[in-house]
Amino acid sequence: MDRAALIRSLAEEGIEGARALLRQTATGDAELARRIAALREQLRRQATRKVARLLDRYDRQAEELAAVRVRNEALLREEFAQLAARLKAAREIDLSRIVDPALLADVSEALLLPEASWNRPAPRPGLWERLRRLLARLRAFLRRLFGRTPAAPAARRERTLTFATVAAEGRSLDGSVIGRAVAALSPAEQAELRDRIGEGVSRQEATLRHEAERKRKEAEAQQRRLEAERAEARARADQEIDRTVREAEARRTVTELSERGLVADHHGELAVTYGLVERFARLILEEESRALPGDVRRSLKGIGATGIYEKARLRQSDEIAHLDIPSSVLAARLEGSRHIDEGSSYVYREILSERVHVVLALDKSGSMAEEGKILAAKKALLALYTAIRRRHPDATIDVLAFDNEVRVLDLVELWECAPGSFTNTGAALHLAHLLLRPSRANRKELFLITDGLPESYTDRDGRVRSGNLDAALEDALLRARELAADGPLRFSMILLRSDHSEYEKAARLISRALEGELVVTDPQRLGFELLVRWAGGIETRKAPRSAEPPGPGRPTEVPEAAVRGPRRRRADRRMGGSSRPTPPATPTDRF
Repeated sequence: MDRAALIRSLAEEGIEGARALLRQTATGDAELARRIAALREQLRRQATRKVARLLDRYDRQAEELAAVRVRNEALLREEFAQLAARLKAAREIDLSRIVDPALLADVSEALLLPEASWNRPAPRPGLWERLRRLLARLRAFLRRLFGRTPAAPAARRERTLTFATVAAEGRSLDGSVIGRAVAALSPAEQAELRDRIGEGVSRQEATLRHEAERKRKEAEAQQRRLEAERAEARARADQEIDRTVREAEARRTVTELSERGLVADHHGELAVTYGLVERFARLILEEESRALPGDVRRSLKGIGATGIYEKARLRQSDEIAHLDIPSSVLAARLEGSRHIDEGSSYVYREILSERVHVVLALDKSGSMAEEGKILAAKKALLALYTAIRRRHPDATIDVLAFDNEVRVLDLVELWECAPGSFTNTGAALHLAHLLLRPSRANRKELFLITDGLPESYTDRDGRVRSGNLDAALEDALLRARELAADGPLRFSMILLRSDHSEYEKAARLISRALEGELVVTDPQRLGFELLVRWAGGIETRKAPRSAEPPGPGRPTEVPEAAVRGPRRRRADRRMGGSSRPTPPATPTDRF
């Protein structure tokens, strides 16, 4: 993919921007589309194997369920056959000779039925029966009284067993007891016993059929649930395949971007790296430089060689021509890497006589979120940062962002900062003063980008006050005078154009207090204005004594020469939408 487009997409839109660029590039690149399709197919095959294992498990469960159903049906058919045989035997049973143990159990169960006639108490005799029995006892008594031979008593049928009592006591009937009990039954009772045995077997058959139907319905319900679960699992698996492929493709993209140092994992979230922002800043500088005049554009490419070099870590890609290969390879091996990367590379860097300290201050108040002003300001500062670092690799560059409070940021924090609350210009000037006062640089510059009035200030107790615009402006002017009194400083204030005239009046007062210049412009020209003002500063060069290639142990001393840019008139510059390039300004241009 186009590296510049990738870096821009990552910086401006994050990882989603890189993925969108990948999709867009694949639509016009057949080879890239083919490789992406091959990768997706490989990932899909890997995910499909997992799905196949999942569906195979459901298939095995279905097979086991079908086997259990077949076994249950076979057992039920066998039990039905046994019941049919018992029912036939019960209808033809010989109660005097019971051989089948199953029928013996049926007979025992029928004998113990409480509602059977033989288990009901005998009916009470009627009046004539009681009178007949009384006369019979009286006749027997008279015969014994007169010495006659007593007549044989009439045979009376007695029950040898009370089955209801046996059932109540929880006892069972053995074969001998059943035989005596059956022999004691009358023919009518034996016929009733046969009927009751048949009814018992029929009830067992009905119960078995009911149980078989219940098991069949339960098996069918289990089969339907299993089929529904399998279908749902298949649908989930298909979704899982798509999700797995997308996640694997996303991880592949993130891995490649991480290996190139463009993104990094920060507390479980992807974040842009310093290397990405630095490369993005170089892209912005190249774009902004196209609109610059030729002499200004050439001045951003660095100063002439001096012939004095020192070995140090690589800072920017332009220094790769002076790479110290042995030291870089040794550093990579000591760090456990087989390849040279930006973090382990050593170069021979030219020593410059001029020391530069630049402070870049960005207003990130809430109003900067309007009309894309803060995005344009961040891009302009990244371009300026890169231009300074390209011409002065050893320069000290501090980046400030301020709303109610002011913070020192690195490039990543600068690019990721979001608009806040009110504008505390005094606090930004005070922190810039604290940073520049101890600096030993012979060139100090302060660039301040804002879009409005000072709206808040910090009192003597360190508390931020807002709402009093006069007090906020007075605090900003006080901090500006303190900064101006501390030593030579080149100050440039870039005010983003507004319809409120009081904004420009306040900015002019602050610029005059710092003896600097004020530029009123649009966000689209912000990078152009910053680069022009930076290129118009003072720089000190050393002319090389010889054209010998750089190397360790061959320093050369050369005289210094001061070079100034062209002068221009003392006046406020309102650049706005003008397309005419502005000539570089010198630090003697003051209000």
